[in-house]
Amino acid sequence: MNPISNKTCLELSFPATETEASAGIEQLSTGLSDQGLPVKKSDEVKIALAEAINNVVEHAYAGIAPAKVQVTCRLDRDRLDILISDTGNPLPGLHPPDGAPASVDTTLQDLPEGGFGWYLIHELTSDIRYERRKGCNRLSLRFDFAELS
Repeated sequence: MNPISNKTCLELSFPATETEASAGIEQLSTGLSDQGLPVKKSDEVKIALAEAINNVVEHAYAGIAPAKVQVTCRLDRDRLDILISDTGNPLPGLHPPDGAPASVDTTLQDLPEGGFGWYLIHELTSDIRYERRKGCNRLSLRFDFAELS
């Protein structure tokens, strides 16, 4: 992993494996905190970042050899923009899922294991954008926190 950071930008590239993704998420979270991410937003950002990156590892590279995940974070006084790029499979329909949570109206033993990731991402971010360009997935997440100032 090769982090490059300055006053407003943090970049990290890592192989799309569970172990590397977990280490990358920790490194990004620490780096953002060090750069001044508001404490009240740090948990939300980490959860959304983890859900998005884990989706890349689990779904974008399903059935194909995992390559790299590139994450670029731009932190301003009142917002954070995160761009997650990969060369895996595109999102179905070329757009992010709508974020409807999986149903929990069932018995405890039949509760779904997944199905909440996109719901959490939608709930925790201010804006989500996705594009597929030249074989590359580009997922942009924005977090506004001007109201915290």
